[in-house]
Amino acid sequence: MAFQPKFSITPTTLRELEAIAGMRERILAATIQVPWIPKLQRDARVRNTHSSTAIEGNPLTLEQVRLIEEGYGLPAEPPRSQREILNYLAGLRFIERHNKKKRIGHTDVLKLHKLLATEVMDQGSAGRYRDMQVYVGQYTPPAPDMVSGLMSELLEWWNDRAREWSPVVSSAILHYQFEDIHPFADGNGRTGRALALWELYRRGFDTHHIFSVDEVYWEDRPAYYQALANVRKQGSDLTAWVEYCAGALRITLDRVWTRIQHLLAGSGPNKVLLRPRQEQLLRLLKDRGAMTPKELREGLRVSKQGAMDLLKPLMEAGLVQRSGTKKSGRYSLA
Repeated sequence: MAFQPKFSITPTTLRELEAIAGMRERILAATIQVPWIPKLQRDARVRNTHSSTAIEGNPLTLEQVRLIEEGYGLPAEPPRSQREILNYLAGLRFIERHNKKKRIGHTDVLKLHKLLATEVMDQGSAGRYRDMQVYVGQYTPPAPDMVSGLMSELLEWWNDRAREWSPVVSSAILHYQFEDIHPFADGNGRTGRALALWELYRRGFDTHHIFSVDEVYWEDRPAYYQALANVRKQGSDLTAWVEYCAGALRITLDRVWTRIQHLLAGSGPNKVLLRPRQEQLLRLLKDRGAMTPKELREGLRVSKQGAMDLLKPLMEAGLVQRSGTKKSGRYSLA
């Protein structure tokens, strides 16, 4: 039996798709022949790696993941945590190298899983479909003897009928269905998110590989897991899941556009690589205009020192300016 996803395109999803299309075109137009595309690519790779592994419990921070990506060791941190990061970086480079592969087969999925899961699995073998029954909370995935057949059906759909839909829709469907099959004994979450990203690459949606949608999933992990669980509660109807994924991708593109603007603004001698909280701070200033220190602290929910730690690099890079005194002044975008 062929895989036939059940879903509808709601007005909300349509609005998200329209917003995504417009924002994507703006980003592509802004990234033609610019020198900092490699910087955006590395940043997205680091953010995807940090977020996808953090969803599964990896304790390393974004800054630590960035150091590992740059080749530095972290002697004080658990070797397994570092191995998970190195594995995910290798998995992302694999799909980047094969971003135009026409057809994906079992061998490709197994290779990707082996890259992601080697030496970090609690059970089963990396690069092999499971031969045991696994449980995901209250959900019981298909029996192991069904896995290969279900994956064949999913791959057939992915290679053919998935192209009937926007890559935003097809990547969401692929993501969910892979997690529902849960074909491996361990490492399914990371592999499913990497496959969803691969679909965006293959379809030419993320041409430059500068989007990091996993960051949105990680920031509200309960909402991500709830969106996955709701599909089963709704009789395997993927409508709400597609809507959720489209919203996450729209947020991702908005952040990429913000980063591009700040790379342009910060192209002088003092540059800053934005952390998530700093991006939130800049969005607050963009939306509200000039803000007092107290308003910033309350908006970000940070201490006085925490706010200054975020503000200082932004001011040094010329992205934020202060008018008035340090205590009673107001901060605004430069």
